[in-house]
Amino acid sequence: MTKESNFSGVLAPVLTPFDASFEVNISAFLKHCRWLLGSGLDGLAVFGTTSEANSLSVDEKADLIDALLDEGIPASKLMPGTGMCALKDTVQLTSHATARGCGGVLMLPPFYYKAVNDDGLYAAYSEVINRVGDAGLRVYLYHIPPVSQIPLSLPLIERLLKAYPETIVGIKDSSGDWDNTAAILRQFPDLQTFPGSEEFLLAALRAGGAGCITATANINPVGICDINRHWRSPPADALQARASTIRTTIQNYILIPALKTVAADCYGDPDWLNVRPPLVSLAPAERRSLMDQLTALGFSMTEHAVC
Repeated sequence: MTKESNFSGVLAPVLTPFDASFEVNISAFLKHCRWLLGSGLDGLAVFGTTSEANSLSVDEKADLIDALLDEGIPASKLMPGTGMCALKDTVQLTSHATARGCGGVLMLPPFYYKAVNDDGLYAAYSEVINRVGDAGLRVYLYHIPPVSQIPLSLPLIERLLKAYPETIVGIKDSSGDWDNTAAILRQFPDLQTFPGSEEFLLAALRAGGAGCITATANINPVGICDINRHWRSPPADALQARASTIRTTIQNYILIPALKTVAADCYGDPDWLNVRPPLVSLAPAERRSLMDQLTALGFSMTEHAVC
């Protein structure tokens, strides 16, 4: 394991519940976070893509970190996403998370301007690290080119690791490209590498990966954690196949509203269907179809745990 890396295993980019006015429902958020940790997750990557992070303000994110800590959730379990387009916003939230003792931060590159080169991305990460100026800062890079359109190249990762070996400790690879994940694992064996989907979890663990940070952990935490616990055992391939089937079923729909559909059903709370614009909820027929498909698989969010 990388020196002073604080995370391994399965983490969820936690869904953010909203009320009918699109305000964060803090009590529902805290309840869901407690349920996830109680179901076996190793950490909470709040403010990830699945969290609708870029629809949340800096102040909202800082307030939610404080609410989690006030609730008694250990700071060591939190890996908040802090990467934003504006340098000062990223510095502000990263400083807050680090000062509050969060185990690390998951940092997108600034993603609005396209076709930026590695020098620009290096400067962006370097400037944040230097401005935060805290020896306790632990950065997990966030590579999600299908969404950000700003890839983190292997040479850039190498350059950042050389300059900040105690700070850059991991990466979430949400490229959806196993060849890219495998290349990271080969070239940087001490970097805590998390694929962004449980579909690659077993392969990653067998290749030296740290675990996964996956959207579907919001609804299937036990099933995904079982892969992480038993990856050296004979049932591992069957556990992986089942988790992948559930993931594929969800991905037949728009991911965030689909996950919120399952959460709404589990918690018996229709407010869980709410997503902030420009996202929209699934249509009623889509929601029924999704739940019917999951039922046909013998899956429910309460399969091994109670909401």
